[in-house]
Amino acid sequence: MRVAALYDIHGLLVPLEAVLDEVAETDVIVVGGDVASGPQPAETLEVLRALGDRVRWVRGNGDRALATGDAGDVGPAVKASLRWTAEQLSDEQRGFLGSLAETVVLDVDGLGDVCFCHATPRSDEEIVTQATPDRHLRKVLARTSESVVVAGHTHMQLDRRVDDFRWVNAGSVGMPYEGEVAAFWALLGPDVDLRRTPFDIERTVEAVVRSGWPDAQTFVEENLRKPVRRENVVPLFEGFAIDRGER
Repeated sequence: MRVAALYDIHGLLVPLEAVLDEVAETDVIVVGGDVASGPQPAETLEVLRALGDRVRWVRGNGDRALATGDAGDVGPAVKASLRWTAEQLSDEQRGFLGSLAETVVLDVDGLGDVCFCHATPRSDEEIVTQATPDRHLRKVLARTSESVVVAGHTHMQLDRRVDDFRWVNAGSVGMPYEGEVAAFWALLGPDVDLRRTPFDIERTVEAVVRSGWPDAQTFVEENLRKPVRRENVVPLFEGFAIDRGER
C-alpha cells in the first residue's frame, strides 16, 4: 500500500484541505498526532473522521492533553490555549482523541513494515531532530523491530539513517518550522517522498482570526506572515531535550 503521513495539523483546516486534494490516490492516510490543538479543532477532526477506515490514527501529546486536561509543565499561555481548544470539542471528541493508539504499524510498498508514532516509539513527546546524536537515536530505537520509523512532533522534515534503521519525520501540515508557508507531509511507497503543498495564506489568516483562538494573532504574525526557520528551532529543541535528561 501507499501511505500519506499527515502530522501536526494543529486544527488548521485550510492547509489540511490542500493536502487532502493531493492524497486522493493513496490507500491509507496516517494522521500522526496533534490533529486538533489549534484554531479549528472540531472542524479539522470531523473532516478527517469523515474519511472513515481510510484513516489510521496515532495519538500525539497534544491529543493526550486535550483528552485528559493535563498539558504537563507548561506556561499559562499554553494552558489557556489548551483550555480554549478543549472547550471547542465535545466530550465524545475528546474521548476519541484519548482512545487513539500510540503507534501504528503498516506494510508499505517497497518499505515493508513501517512504525508510525508521534514523537518516538516509546514516548509521545521525546525530541529527535537533525542534531540528535546517533547514540541517542540508537537508544530510542532499541526495542523497535521495524526498520523504518515515521514520526512528527518537532514540525521539521527529516530523512535520516542510523545503522539499519531509517528515521523519517513527516513534518507538519499546520505549523511547520521550515522557513516557508506550506503544508509539509510525507508520501510512503515505494520509497519516502517528503512533500510540501502550498495553500491559501489569506484564507488561512481569515479563518484563524475569526476562530477566537487565544493564540490567533501571535500565530498569524510569527508563523504565517513570518515563517519560523528550523535553524532557529533546532538548538532550542536540543536544549529542551538536555534539560529533560533525554541526552
